[in-house]
Amino acid sequence: MAQRRQSEGGEVSLFPFLSILACLIGALVFMIVVLVMAQMDKAKGRDPEDIRRSQEYIKLKKEIEDRKKLDVVLKDKLATLEEMQKQVNEKEQQFVKLRKLLTTSKDIQEANMKISQQMQKELDDLLTEIEGLKLQQVESKKEIVTLMAEIKKRHVPEDKKIPPVVVQPSGSGMPEDTKVFFVEAGGGALKILGAWGEEYRLSATPEVVVADAKYNHFLAEIAKNPKSLILFLVRDDGAGAFNNGAGRAEADYSIRVGKLPIPGRGVLDLALFEKYRGTIPPPPAVAPTPPAAPGATPPATTTPGATPPPATK
Repeated sequence: MAQRRQSEGGEVSLFPFLSILACLIGALVFMIVVLVMAQMDKAKGRDPEDIRRSQEYIKLKKEIEDRKKLDVVLKDKLATLEEMQKQVNEKEQQFVKLRKLLTTSKDIQEANMKISQQMQKELDDLLTEIEGLKLQQVESKKEIVTLMAEIKKRHVPEDKKIPPVVVQPSGSGMPEDTKVFFVEAGGGALKILGAWGEEYRLSATPEVVVADAKYNHFLAEIAKNPKSLILFLVRDDGAGAFNNGAGRAEADYSIRVGKLPIPGRGVLDLALFEKYRGTIPPPPAVAPTPPAAPGATPPATTTPGATPPPATK
């Protein structure tokens, strides 16, 4: 019986290689199927939950804009109410002074009979004007209460407010001795951000930018340091305000200015610029009118053509 011829050398088995190749082909087919299914899911459209959140965000953004408009109206009403209260106080003081003049000694009343008659007429006019101001004050208070209720109704919860906008330095940085001052431009107004410890808002119209005392004080102090920089943070609607504010700084004070667009309506976070921020002295306060001396008699008002009162000794 013939014997099997023994192999002269070691045989190479291809079974492990084919097994690995089959596994690799299976893995590739599985990945292709997963990718195709993922693309099919994307083609079906957005998740309904994403659509709901987007609609809620748009609604919330609109409510915030409406609340800002109500805040502006409320501030105007409060300023009007304060002015009317001031006028009422002034009229009441004039009333007291006029009443005091009318109740002085008999000799002075006889010497100033003509002017006292005129004062009586002015007194009646003042009383009528005070009554009118008080009626306007009542109406303004009612309107303010209504606006406050509307603002409270439109109040946005803290967990749904728009997140703050973090302002980040751009480029490779700036020299360590650079002093940066920030001005927000948007909504037809400019807002100086903490240059002297508090914010200051002014209209961005050319007439106001040229004549505003605090803004010109701000520019004059910055111009003293050639290494200072005013960085204008421009909102979506702040192009016109930036042009007026930056134009005034560059043309009239030769100050370096920068422009940084700010997306959205969130509160500005300037923490990354803390070591570069500069400060200036606050604007000088307007000197108050000196009070009248105690016991001084207010000057008498006369109408054109009236006979002056006789002199008294």
